[in-house]
Amino acid sequence: MTYASGRHFLQIPGPTNVPERILRAIDSATIDHRGPEFQQLGQAVLAGLKQVFKTRADVIIFPASGTGAWEAALVNTLSPGDKVLMFETGHFATLWFNMAKRLGLDPVFVAGDWRHGVDPAQVEAKLAEDKAHAIKAVMVVHNETSTGVTTRVGEVRKAIDRAQHPALLMVDTISSLASIDYRHDEWSVDVTVAGSQKGLMLPPGLSFNAVSDKAVAAAKSARLPRSYWSWDEMLANNRNGFFPYTPATNLLYGLREAL
Repeated sequence: MTYASGRHFLQIPGPTNVPERILRAIDSATIDHRGPEFQQLGQAVLAGLKQVFKTRADVIIFPASGTGAWEAALVNTLSPGDKVLMFETGHFATLWFNMAKRLGLDPVFVAGDWRHGVDPAQVEAKLAEDKAHAIKAVMVVHNETSTGVTTRVGEVRKAIDRAQHPALLMVDTISSLASIDYRHDEWSVDVTVAGSQKGLMLPPGLSFNAVSDKAVAAAKSARLPRSYWSWDEMLANNRNGFFPYTPATNLLYGLREAL
């Protein structure tokens, strides 16, 4: 077997090239994830992520790809048969739509040409038609990896407010967080989905849900089956910097350095 000399250089939408200082941070001894040293690490990354999401809300870390965080967003807030409003802005928006169907939701998928982000006027019109408030969530992709198309999330929020609709707003920021301006609190997003391998310039393996109080309240009555993805135990353990199961300790070292 032969090996190329020098550092491998990625030229793809993601994962990104991981900086040397991140690699050095990851290359540390794995510590006891129930001990005081880990507690300091956990508290540091959980607090630091809030600055990246521009939020005071809780940010949950999963040892998973962004697909896992997609599923966590759905199963923690929705019930079988719930109607959700989604938009065809590209390949990953379509994959999220397919997941919603497989989980037993009833997605309304607004067709698109993969050249434009979500039209806030369409959001407002669809919600205005929904007099019975059957739509429980509006789900958009902030930046579509497959096309580079970006959605104006702040304007989507204004459209929801103009329609005076109570639907949750969920946003996929897997390729935009830490790359494009994003404001979880200011835009009143209920669940922000993100991953480690793009703007944060980490290896794949971590994903995130930033969750509003409204989303946490919705989780109390949501009936989609969940166990591993449940927010309840995560939030309870995170209060003290810990996790309910074995975390990706060395990736958290890298995350602390990235933050």
